[in-house]
Amino acid sequence: MPVHQDDNVGNEGVAPPAAGRPVYAISVAAELTGLGVQTLRLYEARGLITPARSAGGTRCYSGADLARLNRITALNQQGINLTAIARILELEDANADLTARCDRLQARLDEVDTPPSR
Repeated sequence: MPVHQDDNVGNEGVAPPAAGRPVYAISVAAELTGLGVQTLRLYEARGLITPARSAGGTRCYSGADLARLNRITALNQQGINLTAIARILELEDANADLTARCDRLQARLDEVDTPPSR
């Protein structure tokens, strides 16, 4: 659906939700990613995605979840099966965690190595 200039009237100054904030219902997530609702449920059942749940049990997807779904779609389009995709995502997540830890340790090391100012 094309976006028209008038579609954002009244939304000036309204920021999009934070990437980790679950705000999209399953039908909206499906529409935004081009996937079917049943596909999203399958991905959840396979452990590829873990959407948050509302108090009533409704699945709520975040921007980060949508990015992960797009990554899954890209890998699947390359002919990679869901079991391999799960392993790839697991390794990518571990790599991101290790990189963040390394960055934190490097920042602490930089603080220790910085000579005191006079």
